[in-house]
Amino acid sequence: MEFFGIRLVGANPENANKLFLTFALIGVVLLLRWGLGALTQFVLRGHANLRVRFWTRQGLGLFTAVLLVLGILSVWFDEPARLTTALGLVTAGLAFALQKVITAFAGYFVILRGRTFTVGDRITMGGVRGDVLALGFIQTTIMEMGQPPAVQASDPAMWVKSRQYTGRIVTVTNDKIFAEPIYNYTRDFPYIWEELSLPVAYRDDRARAERILLDAARRHALMLSELSADALREMKRRYAAEITDLEPRVFWRLTDNWLELTVRFLVADRGTRDVKDAMARDILAALDAAGIGIASATFEIVGLPPLRVAPQPPLQTAG
Repeated sequence: MEFFGIRLVGANPENANKLFLTFALIGVVLLLRWGLGALTQFVLRGHANLRVRFWTRQGLGLFTAVLLVLGILSVWFDEPARLTTALGLVTAGLAFALQKVITAFAGYFVILRGRTFTVGDRITMGGVRGDVLALGFIQTTIMEMGQPPAVQASDPAMWVKSRQYTGRIVTVTNDKIFAEPIYNYTRDFPYIWEELSLPVAYRDDRARAERILLDAARRHALMLSELSADALREMKRRYAAEITDLEPRVFWRLTDNWLELTVRFLVADRGTRDVKDAMARDILAALDAAGIGIASATFEIVGLPPLRVAPQPPLQTAG
């Protein structure tokens, strides 16, 4: 084709028809996507399960993306030989220029196939701890949480000193699953073990302090009868893990200054800070009633050396 006497390379009636068909195909696919989205919203209206809604949208997105790619390929590459050559060149270029993007895209399918996590799970990924809000082809969106005091020094540091939301929404690329471990708090066993330590002076009633810790843990922590039998069976079936440390227990540790009592207990994956707050209040009230103090590093001065103050003789001047 010529335009004002200039021959346009690659421009001919056949390519113009293909371009027109491409735009028409994109319009039809987008219209189909909109229609299917409206239909699913009508069918799922009033459905409270957010995961069902999310995965329905994900399925529609995958379906329309595959349909669009196949349609465009069928329009522009009607001969297998041309398609093979073009795909080889495109694949080589993409593999070099978009290495991280391709890795992140592959990570998306690994996450789905390996059941690493899903929307609503509480995970740590790429140094970010929080709840998964969305899972995309390239990135995972996480509602960030704070960190307990034991890991406050990690990077990035948090101002919220517990596993509660900070208010920041963080996106992490999916390629992190190939380079770093992914911690999932809720996938197969929606419970975690927590500990609360109490320093007690050696002269105080240690047995009474232990009973106070156990009573508080039994009032507020999860007991064996409250655990989900399905979660326990699934954990044993999938990983052959026999979980026995389910009842609260107090451990003693000797130090130079005091006896450290640590109560270990089981809680649900959410609401841990509320449980520990209620336990701390009950423990403190019971310790006050029992006359048991909380040990701390103090220094006791038992005496001072004698001090003697003598007047200084006057200075002699030469006359």
